[in-house]
Amino acid sequence: MDFTTTLQVSQMIVNELTTGAYVHKMQGLLFKSQGFEKLGQKYLDHYTEEMEWVEKYANRMMDLGCVPEVNIAKQGKLIEDPKAYVEADLKIQREGVENLYKMMPSLACDPTTYDITKAYLADEEEDMYWSEEQLDMIGKIGIQNWLVKQM
Repeated sequence: MDFTTTLQVSQMIVNELTTGAYVHKMQGLLFKSQGFEKLGQKYLDHYTEEMEWVEKYANRMMDLGCVPEVNIAKQGKLIEDPKAYVEADLKIQREGVENLYKMMPSLACDPTTYDITKAYLADEEEDMYWSEEQLDMIGKIGIQNWLVKQM
């Protein structure tokens, strides 16, 4: 079997997810330092969860005889405003979910990677819905009340 597409998709996910996970970790540390303990822990936990997905994809690549590359050289600044960060993260999540949906048909010939990606997609949708809920809550109770809930 030809696993070229599987390996390309897996490598892309490993790279993008590793970068995103690291940003979540740093944002979590920043939010904790600002006194938003719950929000900070949410993103630190998100980092751990995302790195578990990186591990699954890397292991799958190695099962197929490919050594994953490490390409995580993006540069960016942390966002100090919690609401602005949730908004920015939501935009990235929506794009990511859309891209995963587009990738699914190309993985149909590899049921193992397809199943990993299907589970990962469900997890990403859950994260996207959480961000949407937070922004909806801010609209309903106001930013100050929402920030108090994040302490």
